[in-house]
Amino acid sequence: MTKLVYFAWVRERIGFSEESVELPDDIETGDDLMRWLKTRGENFEHALEYSDQIRIAVNQEHIHHSEKIGAANEIALFPPMTGG
Repeated sequence: MTKLVYFAWVRERIGFSEESVELPDDIETGDDLMRWLKTRGENFEHALEYSDQIRIAVNQEHIHHSEKIGAANEIALFPPMTGG
């Protein structure tokens, strides 16, 4: 099982802050994860409409969407942050 954690407006649009899921075997990269999540319902599709803007952290390490997820215990999705 992998823990998925959602932050800020991603969380608001999905409707909850975290869940534990069994990722399909063909999920290898951040891009694969985004594509799969969008198939899970309108709330996911809406939250990830501009998935290229969503940041991904695997086991608290930022990755690029094209990078492999590996054996992730936790994957966090969050929008870009601004300073101020």
